[in-house]
Amino acid sequence: MSEIQIEKNAALIVVDVQKGFEDPYFGRRDNPAAEENIAALIRDWRAQRRPVVVVRQDSAPGSPLAPGMPGNELKGLVGESLGPEAPDLFVTKSVNSAFYGKPNLDEWLRERGIGQIVIVGIQTNMCNETTARMGGNLGYRVLFVIDAMHTFDAFGPDGEVVTAEELTRATSASLHHGGFARVLRTADLLTAPATA
Repeated sequence: MSEIQIEKNAALIVVDVQKGFEDPYFGRRDNPAAEENIAALIRDWRAQRRPVVVVRQDSAPGSPLAPGMPGNELKGLVGESLGPEAPDLFVTKSVNSAFYGKPNLDEWLRERGIGQIVIVGIQTNMCNETTARMGGNLGYRVLFVIDAMHTFDAFGPDGEVVTAEELTRATSASLHHGGFARVLRTADLLTAPATA
């Protein structure tokens, strides 16, 4: 693999790190270190003065992520890691892709000449993967930090459980093989040199 280089204005996209994902409704998850890694990357981005975008899912009534529900709130680690400053952009959405939220993420990135995005958050194979695929289609250089996210077990159409670990592995392979994103780990980013 070629050396990882992080562009000076690379945007960290923090997807749906919300309290509602702790609800038993979602079931068993993988990667218990996800939140710790997300926080480490937010702190690093802040220290390097790179842009941080925070995305929140506003789901339909009845969901743990619905507006007005405690689960709609961001987990405390997001605010704690950001420090006293607000994120550079705060996006709300009601679908999987952060590019279909408000305000318009694509417009915001292009106005600032940002061509590289780094995706972390919840869930690996849902909003994170959808955002990565769309980002790749839009021409962004996408870095997908597989250990700074997590997902949940899911039932397939045959009724069989597909584990969170299997879903994560499939997402990694699909994004990598399809050329949508470069899949890497938190430590790779924290030690990567910055480019001009």
